[in-house]
Amino acid sequence: MMRISKNFPSGQKKPRRNIQLVLERWGVWAKDNSGIDYSSIAAGFKGLLPYTTSSRLSCCDDDGLAVDGCVSRLKSHRYDEWELVIRHYVYNQSKRAIARQQKKDERAIRINLQLAEGFVDGCLAMMDIRLEMDAEIQN
Repeated sequence: MMRISKNFPSGQKKPRRNIQLVLERWGVWAKDNSGIDYSSIAAGFKGLLPYTTSSRLSCCDDDGLAVDGCVSRLKSHRYDEWELVIRHYVYNQSKRAIARQQKKDERAIRINLQLAEGFVDGCLAMMDIRLEMDAEIQN
């Protein structure tokens, strides 16, 4: 269940979430969720990756929908970075493979993916959303 977090008493800092773990779990959720279609992104390399059931952890539907809303906002503001998030977290494509496929430097891919992760993390923070998985993945 998605909860709006309460203000922390003065002097206490809000624990920081590990956005990469959040996106990893969201990616499993998004890939397994039949209501969401990222096939246009997958078209270029769909045959390269065998379909297997994931052994990675997923998130609950409430968390998935919250993160998905932020990822959708990323798509409307920074499409190229959104594409990196989908390739890396939904289709589990390595940063190196993405760089090779796009004929770009791997360092540039890493930087752009970090920007995308920061965007999603900031979006969740601005909406003051507390995820169910937060207790498990805090830094």
